[in-house]
Amino acid sequence: MHLPVAGLVLLLLIALFSSSAGSAPPTERSDWKQHFDEASANGTIFVIDERSSSRGTFVYNPTRAKARYSPASTFKIPHTLFALQQGAVRDEFHVFQWDGVQRTFSGHNQDQDLRSAMRYSALWVYQRFAKQIGESQARSYLRSIEYGNADPTSATGDYWVDGSLMISAQEQVAFLQKLYRNQLPFAVQHQRLVKDLMIIEAEYDWILRAKTGWEGRYGWWVGWVEWPEGPVFFALNIDTPKRTEDLAKRQVITKAVLRSIQALPSDPDTVTLR
Repeated sequence: MHLPVAGLVLLLLIALFSSSAGSAPPTERSDWKQHFDEASANGTIFVIDERSSSRGTFVYNPTRAKARYSPASTFKIPHTLFALQQGAVRDEFHVFQWDGVQRTFSGHNQDQDLRSAMRYSALWVYQRFAKQIGESQARSYLRSIEYGNADPTSATGDYWVDGSLMISAQEQVAFLQKLYRNQLPFAVQHQRLVKDLMIIEAEYDWILRAKTGWEGRYGWWVGWVEWPEGPVFFALNIDTPKRTEDLAKRQVITKAVLRSIQALPSDPDTVTLR
């Protein structure tokens, strides 16, 4: 059965429109500088708004948005997919026994499952995953999802924090768009599970899914807000010269930016899940 020419044209226009937000040159938002200034922070934020009424690609500090940095704990998003694919973890109920080593953050000093390991950013769980997956397989997974420079090597430390793996804010968003649509080369049920683990806040008509990351010198907050009209993706990267004192700025700046484009309510009555 052949579609009439008009039908084919309509389908092509729909496909073109659907991808336009991600392919159009980003609009520079110099006005977003105020949110960084108010927090006394230097950095960038890259946003793709796919809502039907406000489609667009936006950026503050476009040069930095293209620069690659260590993903730090934002890498737990793809790393969890790798671990599920490799069989290093069965599901969200799989329990990892604490090794008894006292770590700085108390949330790490207990048994973990996938949900708590993501919530507390339990590094030791993901170090186990990395050992089971191995460098060669990790490289293969990284290349298959086109994640930054896809280089899982490290002379010392963990490759996603202290090693060679690097990714830009723009690339973070491109990866998240694929995850949102279950378009990564992993089982759909695993992609859905990872998205469930990423839920931060929710209201009856929107869900915020995100993950923090901190390398020491700079920090990340990446994710998206789901609305009935469509998702709004974001990736923020800032310098953290005051180290832990600067970490809360990641969410403060990002939420201010998202509220400025009505991607989050101005005075949200939210259900905070972690």
